Amino acid sequence: MMKYKIVVDSCCELPEIQKKDPHFEIIPLTLSVDDYQVVDDEQFDQKEFIKRVSESPNCPKSACPSPEAYMQAYQGDYEAVFVVTLSANLSGSYNSAVLGANLYKETSKDVKIHIFNSKSASVGETQIALEIQKLAEEGKSFDIIVKQVEEFLEKMNTYFVLETLDALRKNGRLTNIQAVLANVLSIKPIMGANPDGTICKLDQVRGMNKALTKMADLIAEKVIQPEEKRLAISHCNCPERAEYVKQLLLDRIKVKETIILNTAGVSTLYASDGGIIVTI
Repeated sequence: MMKYKIVVDSCCELPEIQKKDPHFEIIPLTLSVDDYQVVDDEQFDQKEFIKRVSESPNCPKSACPSPEAYMQAYQGDYEAVFVVTLSANLSGSYNSAVLGANLYKETSKDVKIHIFNSKSASVGETQIALEIQKLAEEGKSFDIIVKQVEEFLEKMNTYFVLETLDALRKNGRLTNIQAVLANVLSIKPIMGANPDGTICKLDQVRGMNKALTKMADLIAEKVIQPEEKRLAISHCNCPERAEYVKQLLLDRIKVKETIILNTAGVSTLYASDGGIIVTI
């Protein structure tokens, strides 16, 4: 089996087993709200960050890792390095990873590096990273892993429902009127990812439970061969809601495996308190 490494940016929520696995390395983004700045790593305090974002009228921001940070992560005794980043249409993380690879290859031409544009975020990146590891542990070649994982991510679908639209409003994705009306009328949009990795609205209903049920219906209608797939759910400070969504989906489809994770910093910034993200 080849010596490999999987590098992910910190929007990828890894299970504890993978966090401790030496095959993995997480490259953190930096988050800020007003004068408060924090690195999105193991020291990230989710509740403190949520509190500061909710109290600030200003837009929280994220800064992608530098090409140098990625370049350092590629170093080591590896035959292959696989990288998974946030959608290139949502962050500069992908471009930084590519630039880092180009810099590294100038001095080390033997290692093979492939950067996967997840066209997703959060547990979408998790799904891709776990698929890479599965194929690598099966002894698949670099080229086969790249081909099969690229096919895998094209078939993967991402969905999310947010408790509050304030983060989208502050980031300019919604007008103040849209956000206020949504909050007053308790309108919850069911969102998803377009094939190019941009965000789209799939539907909307009144009330969180109705929105979660509608999301489960949409997933069940679209998913192909769910019994062969992993259901991945990420939640922002709402484990009971994540379990509820899991049950909604398992009542509709049978899956190979289910994982539930808490959002890391970047996903917390955009999902906000109570947000749910699902990929399958």
